[in-house]
Amino acid sequence: MAEWQRILKERSLSTLQQLVDKFGPEHFPDLGRLQHAADNFEFRISPAMVDLIKEPGDPIWRQYVPDLQELDVVDGVMDSLGEDADSPVPNITHRYPDRALFLASPVCASYCRFCTRRRKVGDPEKIPMSQYESAFRYLEEHVEIRDVILSGGDPMLLSDRRLNDILARLRRIEHLEVLRIGSRVPCHLPERITPELCEMLRKHHPLYINTHFNHPDELTPAAVRGLSMLADAGIPLGCQTVLLRGVNDDVDVMKLLMQKLLAARVRPYYIYMCDNVAGVEHFKTTIEKGLEVVEGLRGWTSGLAVPHFVIDAPGGGGKIPLTPEYVVRLTDEEIVLRNFRGEQYVWKQPREDDALVAAATGTDGSVVPLRGKSGKPKKKRGVRKSR
Repeated sequence: MAEWQRILKERSLSTLQQLVDKFGPEHFPDLGRLQHAADNFEFRISPAMVDLIKEPGDPIWRQYVPDLQELDVVDGVMDSLGEDADSPVPNITHRYPDRALFLASPVCASYCRFCTRRRKVGDPEKIPMSQYESAFRYLEEHVEIRDVILSGGDPMLLSDRRLNDILARLRRIEHLEVLRIGSRVPCHLPERITPELCEMLRKHHPLYINTHFNHPDELTPAAVRGLSMLADAGIPLGCQTVLLRGVNDDVDVMKLLMQKLLAARVRPYYIYMCDNVAGVEHFKTTIEKGLEVVEGLRGWTSGLAVPHFVIDAPGGGGKIPLTPEYVVRLTDEEIVLRNFRGEQYVWKQPREDDALVAAATGTDGSVVPLRGKSGKPKKKRGVRKSR
């Protein structure tokens, strides 16, 4: 057994009784009902996350400790993103034209209570490791796929040998240009990131890793060391963060998280709205809160620290970006913009008179109309009303 496997096995919390023993029975007044919530989804908190809990109800606690609110389902659904409808064979979701999701592992070091895939994660029958072959064949047959994302569960909980075998098999498919791994291991189990793992991953470039941090406290010295080892192995690192009520729905918290990610050589990639999954509705914030957070980042910190803010559309519509409104007015004459401070600026549109002056002149002195790429004369632009 590897050292990281021993740490995960011996020091994790995986029962409610262990929680009671650790934090005291006064924090679990209705243990019977809480057990129903724990039974609805796999439960484990890795040692790194246990050590980060400062007090019951804090941002780390909220992410991993079962809550009675999980039993209050209003309009959440099990497969909120419609992934199963886009799964042509086990372990594959093919939604976008040139890329596919490969569920390579059913297990995680810690199980996030807001998990989008809680209907599957933790269940090896629903993410079967015995059915890789049909996934490989599908990827081989679909030459339009150039980018594969390994997810789960967490692929980094596979052994070095098994993960290497998967990556090597994918690398033998000629039309696959880019491989990506989605993993919370740098956050949940930094001990998993070893020199041997990094040396193995280095063999499969171009390889990208998108990790997942939701709160600045999660960027512990051990996590930063692990991220540094991956970056030193030439692996570009990104972060996908979920906007969660009571965890990071605060401009200052989110700004600090993004700045600490950059300092750890991780490029913030996405902030997701929490998906409409049954059992996680208490984590959802309003769209306005998300836009407020993004507006509090843009201009107030480095552009490198400003990720895309997206909703993964319910029912399988894919990721849809949302941005604060910076256009005050747009006409054929000008665009009026506001900056991050609320100050307004005007940018002038090209004028028709300017275009005529720039028109070419024929050899007989006649004016030759400007032409587009198609070779046809450009049409006169109509007047557009102000918005």
